[in-house]
Order: sequence, then C-alpha cells, then structure tokens
Amino acid sequence: MSLSLNQWTTRRWTVAEAVDGCVRHGVEAIGLWRQEVEAQGLDETVALVRDAGLRVSSLCRGGFLTSGDALDDNRRAIDEAAALGAPCLVMVVGGLPGVVPGEPLGEVSKDLAGARERVASALEVLAPYAGERGVRLALEPLHPVYCADRAVLSTLGQALDLAEPYPVEQVGVVVDTFHVWWDPQVFEQIARAGERITSYQVCDYLHPLPADVLLGRGMMGDGVIDFGPLTEAVAKAGYAGDIEVEIFNADIWAADPDEVMATMKDRFTHLILTS
Repeated sequence: MSLSLNQWTTRRWTVAEAVDGCVRHGVEAIGLWRQEVEAQGLDETVALVRDAGLRVSSLCRGGFLTSGDALDDNRRAIDEAAALGAPCLVMVVGGLPGVVPGEPLGEVSKDLAGARERVASALEVLAPYAGERGVRLALEPLHPVYCADRAVLSTLGQALDLAEPYPVEQVGVVVDTFHVWWDPQVFEQIARAGERITSYQVCDYLHPLPADVLLGRGMMGDGVIDFGPLTEAVAKAGYAGDIEVEIFNADIWAADPDEVMATMKDRFTHLILTS
C-alpha cells in the first residue's frame, strides 16, 4: 500500500499546486475534490495528472442522495471520475432531508429510516451507470456525529448492507479511520468487506474536538486512534491500494503545505507502514 495525498489536507493548494507538491515530495497518488477540479478545469486536470505520472486514488465527492434530485449531479460526478481515471467516486450519502450543514434547523424530516431508503433507491439507478463507466461508488460511513447533516450511514456494516446487492465492480466502501475507529464491530466488518474495500483513508481523531466538529481530524499521531490494528485488518482483507491522508483541520490548512507534506510522509512511514 502506497501513500496518497487527499487534496483537502493541503487545502490552500490548487490542483496544479497539489500535483506539483506530490511530484516534489515523491508522493505517487492524489485524491481529488470535484470543486477544485472544476476550478482548474476537468481537461486541464486530466492533463496535469497524466503528465506528472500520478495515480488518482479517488474523486470526492458524490452523494447527498437524501434531499432533492441528486441523480444528475451524481451522473456528472461519475463521468468526471471516469475521465480522471479514478477507480472510485467517494459517496457521502447525505443526512436528514432539510438539514443543511452549517445552517440553523428549519423544516426537517426526522424520518431516518426513510432517508436511508432514499439512498438505497438512488443506488439502484447510479450503481449500473457507474459500473458501465469503470467507476466504483465508494460508500463512506461517517462518524455518528454527522448523521443529521452529512451521512445517514454511520457504520461500516450499514454501508456493506447497502453495497452487497451489487457487483463488487459497481459498489464498494471506504474505510476511514476517523469515522470507524470507535465501532466495536469494526474488525469484523472490515473482514466482511474484503474486496469491497475501495478506499482506505487515514487521519487521527482529536480530543477534545473543536467547536466545529468537522475540523476534528488531526495528523496521524496527534489523537487517540491506534492505527496498527486497523491497517493490519484492511491489509488482511485484501486491500492493496493507495492509502489517502485526508485531514480537515484549520491549523493544518493554515500551515505551509510543504511542511504539512513532510510531516505527513514521516507520520505515514512511522505510524501506518510500520504499525
């Protein structure tokens, strides 16, 4: 398994700067974000990545399937992933209908089971579309603190239940240490996932969390996660792809991205590869 820079870790960098940073720091893969690809231009991003000799480990993100009609936007996201040569489109499936991240509550549906049913219904349409284009939908369970506004899938087991009706080439799952470390069934579910593990993302879980819990991700070694058992379980399940470092953290975003890259590589070597 090799290191990949998830673009959000060095959020100050444009796509072009992140690609250049990967080359300069000897990182061979990059996880891209749609809004940054749009700002750079899809065709230009494809050329930048190709000319740099990088792999695209994922495109983030599709999803938000629980409110409104998101099918067309997700089809576009799948097409973008295919153009970039990304093996998967990360799916953050959405929270309760009417709950908008970062905004006060208005009219909200509290039908959690119904929201999950809407995700399942959308997959019936999107999974075949993705499979025809050589892209896997990677369902990402998020920590339960994000259930209301970002993801009604909170455990790896829930994500696998939704994935299993589909061929493995169409739907897989993301194992993100920040989101799954707490789950008492995580090792059982990683083993169950097997070849459905489409992406392995790492960062640490900070304590105490900041006021904005979205920014509670830390550099590996700065929080409470024991990475060794998780990484070993993912490897034993058969995953041999890139490991993305994905960090949402105001202090890291404000730091010199080259220093962040150097720290990331050092922590990856000592806490992930040798754990």
